[in-house]
Amino acid sequence: MHSHLDPKAMAKALRVALHERHQMTITHGMALEIVAAQHGLESWNVLAAANAISAADVRFGQTCPIMRIFDEGVAREFYLDFLGFHLDWEHRFGDNFPLYAQVSRAGLILHLSGHNGDATPGSTVFVRMQGVKGYQKELASKDYKHAKPSVEDEPWGLVMSIADPFSNRIRFCQDKPDV
Repeated sequence: MHSHLDPKAMAKALRVALHERHQMTITHGMALEIVAAQHGLESWNVLAAANAISAADVRFGQTCPIMRIFDEGVAREFYLDFLGFHLDWEHRFGDNFPLYAQVSRAGLILHLSGHNGDATPGSTVFVRMQGVKGYQKELASKDYKHAKPSVEDEPWGLVMSIADPFSNRIRFCQDKPDV
């Protein structure tokens, strides 16, 4: 079944149904006008304008990369204790089910999932930020035995790359100022 969100497909289905059931042939334009009338509009042009989506109508919200985890304790140690994220919430579908949680820090939101198929270990997330050198100093002061991040000066900015215990990589990048 087609919805009002696909009026051209509705017009095509109408033409096919009329031809197959009643051997009645109508033009595509006539079918479009009938579909517009079914929606209470005066013409196909009015319906098309109502359904038009311009580039200005497209908006994206907060991005929340999903990081696959295999050990909750190790994930908490890395994301909360070492990286300094806050645990916003956690969810389980029942007893003895994997964890799905949200962690955040300074506007960055990550989802951590123990569910098979939710994400691919070994993925990379690129994060634009300010204060990458200060963040590197903060992390170095924690003397975390599994990561010793440094800041690299790349043509596109200052980059600190950190791999989590599950082979996911986060690249924190501070853009270079325009000269």
